[in-house]
Amino acid sequence: MQYSKTEKGQQAFKQRSPLFSACQRSCFILFDGIKTADQVLAATAGLGATWADVQHLLESGLVLALEAPRAEPPAMESDSASPVEASLPPTHNAQARYTLAKSLATQLTASLGLRGFRLNLAVESAAGCDDLLLLLPKIEAALGPEACQELAHALQT
Repeated sequence: MQYSKTEKGQQAFKQRSPLFSACQRSCFILFDGIKTADQVLAATAGLGATWADVQHLLESGLVLALEAPRAEPPAMESDSASPVEASLPPTHNAQARYTLAKSLATQLTASLGLRGFRLNLAVESAAGCDDLLLLLPKIEAALGPEACQELAHALQT
């Protein structure tokens, strides 16, 4: 089942509310209405996130479970389309690119665990695609260029 942020959760996150532990903040960042709890927990396992953290977010009303899975984007004509291209909205505007790239960068840096803590903080504070593009070489150095292909594509499209 997919989970999405609530308005209450977004406000608490912006205000750095004590309702969030470090693990719960990391989980909260990744909940986008597309990822399942298992995917988020796998990405934050290095930080020690558990199902109890997800339960806390749910019980506090910071995230909510979506009733039905979101519809898949329409199939692309070319079979060579990357998952990043398929997930970009048709308008392909800068805000959508930034949202997608930040989500990908957060996932990548979260997979580093404590080793990537500072890099994860830098990604969180990135204000736009330009900031994320400046962080891309550091992320590639930590994870390798193959792991960062989707992020690089999202930032350069």
